[in-house]
Amino acid sequence: MSCLSALICNCPESGQAVEKSIMDSRIDTLKEAKRSLEKGGIELNDREELLALLGILISAIEEAGGDKGSEKLSFSLASSLVSSQALLSLLKQQSAELDALRKLSLNLTSSLDMPTVLNAIVGESIRLVKDARAVHIYLYKNGSLEFGAALQSNGNTSPIATPRRDGLTYTVARSGETLVVEEMQAHPLYAKAPPVWNGSIIGIPLKMNQVVVGVMNLSRSTTGGFNAAELRLLSLLADQAAVSISNASLHQMISRKAYSDLVTGLPNRRALDERLEKEVLRSRRTGQSFAVVMMDLDGFKNVNDTYGHALGDQVLRVFFSYMAQGLRATDFLARYGGDELTLIMSQTTLPSAVLVADKITEKMKKFFFEAPDGKRITLGISGGIAVYPTHGRSAADLLRAADEALYRAKRRERGRFLVAKGLTGPLAPITFPQTNE
Repeated sequence: MSCLSALICNCPESGQAVEKSIMDSRIDTLKEAKRSLEKGGIELNDREELLALLGILISAIEEAGGDKGSEKLSFSLASSLVSSQALLSLLKQQSAELDALRKLSLNLTSSLDMPTVLNAIVGESIRLVKDARAVHIYLYKNGSLEFGAALQSNGNTSPIATPRRDGLTYTVARSGETLVVEEMQAHPLYAKAPPVWNGSIIGIPLKMNQVVVGVMNLSRSTTGGFNAAELRLLSLLADQAAVSISNASLHQMISRKAYSDLVTGLPNRRALDERLEKEVLRSRRTGQSFAVVMMDLDGFKNVNDTYGHALGDQVLRVFFSYMAQGLRATDFLARYGGDELTLIMSQTTLPSAVLVADKITEKMKKFFFEAPDGKRITLGISGGIAVYPTHGRSAADLLRAADEALYRAKRRERGRFLVAKGLTGPLAPITFPQTNE
């Protein structure tokens, strides 16, 4: 670029015309430089930019002509360079936007995991907007906001604060309109905000089919509005975010159905098997035990025989919901099949598991279901208890151990919970004796 500067500086300062031979010489020099650049030798991005500038200079000199004054030539060169720089800046900006959207699209299409999707969006947003201080995304459903993702300029991924009911995020969610606050300290929405909340912020609704599914906020340390380029970029990111959130939500819903029992809504056998494997891995890592309790209803067959399977399913729904109440957040209750339930209790010893089984037995005594004919349907429950690693060192072995204990309870001590008999090997298929249940 030094030769280009010299070219401009060496133009005659007087009003005399530039001699044609000098002009031709300079044009030839520029064209030779252009040919050299085209052969390579420097990075592609720099080469393309220099080639573009050289082309502009050559055109400007040729247009000025040999009979023009140096003042006109200098003005022509300066104007061309200024225009080219503005054009290059615009092209670079648009290129950065397109590259960001391309990367974001790749991230979003490669994953339907909600956290992955949201983290990709906040990451691109804070990278592309100058002076960005923090980006937050909140999901909006049933009139409430739920934290989705956050990223601060210092790398922190925790939310700065919980959205206030009368604050910017809820205002944007309810109105569905973008809101720009040029100075937080001077805006009514931030009248009661801490003094450290300063600078500007924008809240953008994330819409899918005109329905607000979330809100994206971007704050920065400087005051003032956002320019047209920033607003356009944030709008594009918001559109991507809305589509991706909707797709991820749909994926979550489908996944829940794949792992849920259609009759009771509880986790199904597939979910149970995966949870058991995770518990085994966790226990191996921490050295803590966990318990598996398999349960079977006593007297349920009689419900189906008397009232039909439709009412039987209704009884199961009500009973399984009743059983799920009062469990710890870390407990996992699933439908094993038929009228059987399996309870996984994390970080639980055998004495604790037996105590829980006793409480289940007592709780069962209070359960009843009123049949259409006005009769009260009451049921009993039997169970088997197995603890890792005492009764099994794999998920399959642990289930077999608990199932074996349940089988003994059903056959010999109905209405009780029995403990497994130590480590068990592979069991032959078990067939329960026919009863009048």
